[in-house]
Amino acid sequence: MNALNILDYSFIFGYLLLTLFIGLWFSKRASENVGEFFLSGRKLPWWIAGTGMVATTFAADTPLAVTGFVAKHGIAGNWVWWTFVSGGMLTVFFFARLWRRAEILTDLEFIELRYSGKAARFLRGFKAIYFGLFINAVIIGWVNLAMFKIISIMMPELNPQLTIIALVLLTTFYSGLSGLWGVSITDAVQFVIAIVGCVILAVLAVRSPAVVDAGGLQAALPPWMFDFFPAINSTGQNGAGAFALPFASFAAMAFVQWWASWYPGSEPGGGGYIAQRMMSAKDEKHSLLATLWFTVAHYCLRPWPWIIVALASLVMFPDLPVGQKEDGFVYVMRDVLPPGLKGLLIAAFLAAYMSTLSTHLNWGTSYLINDFYKRFIKTDGDARHYVRVSKLTTALTAAFALYITFFVLSTITGAWEFLIQCGAGTGFVLILRWFWWRLNAWSEITSMVAPFLAYGYLSLFTDIAFPSSIFIIVAFTIASTLAVTFLTKPSDRAHLEAFYRTTRVGGILWQPVAKNLPEVEGDTGFFRLFLDWALGIIMVYSILFGTGRILFGDPLQGSLFILAGALAGILIFMDLNRRGWSNLN
Repeated sequence: MNALNILDYSFIFGYLLLTLFIGLWFSKRASENVGEFFLSGRKLPWWIAGTGMVATTFAADTPLAVTGFVAKHGIAGNWVWWTFVSGGMLTVFFFARLWRRAEILTDLEFIELRYSGKAARFLRGFKAIYFGLFINAVIIGWVNLAMFKIISIMMPELNPQLTIIALVLLTTFYSGLSGLWGVSITDAVQFVIAIVGCVILAVLAVRSPAVVDAGGLQAALPPWMFDFFPAINSTGQNGAGAFALPFASFAAMAFVQWWASWYPGSEPGGGGYIAQRMMSAKDEKHSLLATLWFTVAHYCLRPWPWIIVALASLVMFPDLPVGQKEDGFVYVMRDVLPPGLKGLLIAAFLAAYMSTLSTHLNWGTSYLINDFYKRFIKTDGDARHYVRVSKLTTALTAAFALYITFFVLSTITGAWEFLIQCGAGTGFVLILRWFWWRLNAWSEITSMVAPFLAYGYLSLFTDIAFPSSIFIIVAFTIASTLAVTFLTKPSDRAHLEAFYRTTRVGGILWQPVAKNLPEVEGDTGFFRLFLDWALGIIMVYSILFGTGRILFGDPLQGSLFILAGALAGILIFMDLNRRGWSNLN
C-alpha cells in the first residue's frame, strides 16, 4: 500500500480545521443558555435538523456493518435494518409535531410532563444516568472501535489508540464549545463530505481491475447476492448463504420489531437525539419535514454506495475470513483510491465518525444536566452556570466513553441484538403514552424491566433465539405493563389536563380527560395520518428498490418503482397542503 502523501493529509487536516472553525464561530451563541446549547434556540430549519439526524446515524461503523450483512446474506441481508422504515414514518406523521409542540428540552423531560408522582421523578433520573452515560458510552465505544479499525488499515503509520484519543478530544472541544449549533452545522458539512466520498468510492470500486476482469459484479457473484428480498419458507434454509427466514422470524422483524423494540436512533415514537433534533426545529412544520427528510435520506440515499462497495469487496478479497468480511470495505478504500482521494475518503469517514460522536456527547450531556443535575442536584443555578457545567460534563462523558472503548467493550459481543431483545415491548408504552391517558410512570418502568426478565428466562432455560424470541418477550412485556397499569393509580387528573392543554394530542383514548376541557381543540384526522404513513412507507421502499434496480441494469423496473415512490410523495404533500398545515404551526 502506498503511504498517504501531502495532498491526502491536506484534505484530512483541512477538514479538521473546518470543524474547529465552525465550533469557534458558534461558541458565543451556544454559551447564552442551555436552550441554545442543547436545542439551538429552537431555530433550526428542517434541512439542517434533518441532515443532522442523517449524519449522526452515518457512523464510521455503519458501512462496515452493511458490508458484513451483504457478505453473509447478499443485498437482502439489509432487511435487518430496512424493517425500521415503518417506525420512522410513524415518527414523521404522528410524533414529530408533538415533540416540537411539547416545548421541552429533552425527551426525558417528557416523563414529568406526562406522569406525576415519585415514580415519575425516579424514572426521569434513572433514565438520565442509564441512557445519558452508560448506554451512550457503549454506543460511542462501538463507533470508536470502528474508527480504530479504519485507522489501523488505512493509516498504519499512526498509533490507532492515540489517534482515537486525539479525535475524541477534538470533537469534545468543538461540541462542548458550540453546543448543538456547532454540532448541527458541522453535521451538514460532514454529511455532504461523507456521502460524496462514498459515491466516489463505489464508482472506483466497480471500475477496479479485479471487478472489470471478472466481467462486473453480477458476472462475478452468484445471483442470490442480488436478491432484494429474503426467501420466506418454513425452515429458514435456502442454501449457498442466501438470506432465508422462517415466516415467524420474518414476521417478528417486519411486523413487530419496528414498533415494539427500543433501539438507538430508531426509538418507537422518536426519542434520544432524534427527538432532540425535532425539538430544535423552527416549528411543527419544520419538525415534520426534518424527520421526513431524515427517513428518506437514511433509507434511500445512503445505502447503495455502501452495498456496491460491499459487493466489490467480495470480488476483490474473496479469501477474507468470515469474521473479517466487514473489513473488506476498508480494504477497498486502501486499494482503489489514488493519492488525494484517499485523504478525501479518510476525511469522509472522519466526518461520519465525528458527527456521530459530537451528537452523542451533546445528547448524553443534555440528559445528565437537564434531567439529573438541574432537576435533582442544583435547581437554582443561573443560565451560564448550567452551560459551564454542560461543557465540563461533555468532557467527562467523553473520558468515560474512552474507558469503555479500550477496557470494557472488547468483551461485549452481540450488543445490538441484546439491546433489541432487552427493549422488546418497551415501544408499546413509548407510543401509547402519548395517546392513552391511563398509562402512568409505573407502566413505563415495568416496560423497561419486563424484557430483561423475559430475555433472561429464554436465554437460560430455552433454545428460543432472536428474532423468534421477540414474540415472547413482547407479549410478556405488554401483558406485564397492562397488569401494572390497571393495578396502580393513574397520574393526577390536574397533571393529565395540563399535559393535554400543552400537546392537544386528541384521540378517543383521551376522551375521559378531554371532556373536561371543551375549550382545548385536540388533533383530529388520524385516519388521514395513517394514510400518509402508509404512503410514506411505499415512497421509501419504492425509491430504495427503484434506485437499486437502475444501478443493477434494470432501468424499466427501476423507473416504475421510482414513479410509484414519486406518486406517493406527491399524494402526501397534497394531503398536507390540503389541510393547510393547520396542525403544523
